[in-house]
Amino acid sequence: MVMLFRPRSRPTRRALLKGTGALAVGLTFLPRFSLAEEEKKLNFYNWDTYIGENTLSEFNDATGIEVKMDLFADNDELFAKLKGGNPGYDVIVPTNDALERMIKAGVVIPLDHSKIPNISNLDPAFADAQFDPGRKFSLPYMWGTLGIGYRKSAVNGTPDSWKVLLDSDEYAGAISVLGDQSNVLGAALKYLGYSWNSTNAQELKQAEDLLIRQKKNIKVFANDNGQDLLAAGEVKLCQEYNGDIKQVMAEDDDLNYVLPKEGSLIWQDTLAIPKGAPHPGNAHAFINFLYDPQIGKEIAETIQFATPNKAAKELSAEDYKSNPVIFPPEDVLAKCEPGLYLGEEATKVRDEIWTRIRAA
Repeated sequence: MVMLFRPRSRPTRRALLKGTGALAVGLTFLPRFSLAEEEKKLNFYNWDTYIGENTLSEFNDATGIEVKMDLFADNDELFAKLKGGNPGYDVIVPTNDALERMIKAGVVIPLDHSKIPNISNLDPAFADAQFDPGRKFSLPYMWGTLGIGYRKSAVNGTPDSWKVLLDSDEYAGAISVLGDQSNVLGAALKYLGYSWNSTNAQELKQAEDLLIRQKKNIKVFANDNGQDLLAAGEVKLCQEYNGDIKQVMAEDDDLNYVLPKEGSLIWQDTLAIPKGAPHPGNAHAFINFLYDPQIGKEIAETIQFATPNKAAKELSAEDYKSNPVIFPPEDVLAKCEPGLYLGEEATKVRDEIWTRIRAA
């Protein structure tokens, strides 16, 4: 498995599918430390609809710890909330490149693995990561890919190339792409045969020119709601995350998802504890709880993203764990890249390119 990567930067989530059952008997969530010294509270900062329907109430039932969950729209908002000092969060869910930025900025603290015994359920492929060697600061929460969602009856064959979105007028006015520079520039660079993370000025200029030419054919730069536009028939194709498309596929069998043949993005969202967390013991207990096989299974089957919890995946339904939209074949994943934290100067350059594209 080619997962020792870093994820992407993305905003809001889709509404939950119907959740699954009650707390199973015999959960192995309890950490190897006492929570007596901390008040029974936990402040969780998460993406929208990115948890099981009953996960927080089950954690409260099992531990007596009350969870308050706030929502952020994107990784920039998350970083901005923490860089001036933690306002009181205990567990956060940054994407891998955002986590690396946070590590460099000193706004997350190391995890105590001895307080997370359920770490034994982690798929060994995720035990290390380029963006967090040795998993010192994070554990993976979910992972996935970025590709093309499409309506089968409205396209010719399988649109398995970034060309249909970025270099063609075949579906002019019926295309949506994401509204952020990292994903759109990254896809353009992959289509042109370059790295998703290129900082080469000439390569970036080619990607900029391509996108400016294509802009007239793009209906909308979507705020991560391309799946809804697709489901509503407002577009025929969209650039979106696999889990988001998988959810609308459950409601409409005319929808599908494909990873472009040129390759794409592979991402991880992570669980981390910010510096200044008021309840670090409860935070470790919560992360450990999320790594329980039954709890992990319920979350993954609800939100339809890929779990890095090997034990949870083994418990999951066959139509989840064998679904190529959620778990793509190895040969396809091999062409994908993690989105890297490129540094503030390189990010500024890309932001300037994006401003020119949007203004063109």
